Amino acid sequence: MLDGLALKNQTLGFVPTMGALHEGHLSLIDKGLQENAKMVVSIFVNPTQFDNASDLKKYPRTLESDIEMLKSLSEDILVYAPTVEDVYGDAIASETFDFDGLEHQMEGKFRKGHFDGVGTIVKRLFEIVKPDFAYFGEKDFQQLRIIQKLVEKHNLGVTVVGCDIFRAEDGLAMSSRNQRLTKEHREVAPFIFQTLTAAKAHFGTENAEEVTKWVEEQFKKHELLELEYFTIADEETLQPVETKEKSKSYRAFIAVFAGDIRLIDNIALN
Repeated sequence: MLDGLALKNQTLGFVPTMGALHEGHLSLIDKGLQENAKMVVSIFVNPTQFDNASDLKKYPRTLESDIEMLKSLSEDILVYAPTVEDVYGDAIASETFDFDGLEHQMEGKFRKGHFDGVGTIVKRLFEIVKPDFAYFGEKDFQQLRIIQKLVEKHNLGVTVVGCDIFRAEDGLAMSSRNQRLTKEHREVAPFIFQTLTAAKAHFGTENAEEVTKWVEEQFKKHELLELEYFTIADEETLQPVETKEKSKSYRAFIAVFAGDIRLIDNIALN
């Protein structure tokens, strides 16, 4: 069926997900539906990208309601929900990738082996689905850059499309993990984006080190949110910025614990 699309000069779009679908996912799928004849959405909680067994176990799995949500969105969506054995066979293990250093920054420093797991599953899904276009949200901006590098280095023939972060009305970036926030933590979580927005304003007149210190001070004063990291980096290389250059684009990245739930976000600075 998918091969037949190519014969008709129609394009196939793809959104890989780990399920627990929310409006952020739907915004990616909707963009894909506008730009392609058919969409494939994969639903697969990938074990090799979790460095924490407890996090993998607790990750929300809502396959039936996810499928109903996709049906209500469009009849032109094909759902691919493989088992772990379908993807990995008897050996649940990651390939090892070189992403030209992108994998060693931010998330790579705190989640050992995470991007090898991401690279393994995305490469495998691209080989199975064979999409023309694949859509990824900028909330996971480092992942987006790494997947672009994966496609480039392995000649996978997929156009990777980055899409704007989809936020709740109070600014919190949409994430499947938000479902696990306590009422108390959900109420204070918008502080993350509020701080990023303020950091962007500070970056207009201050250097990266000054902005970083300011952000760290804000979280030291917060009783319910714990800052894991805040980094200002070059969008292209993801290297931390030392001296601002007008010709480069910068982005601020943040990871915060709300109780035992880890939330990430980022914002373009210029």
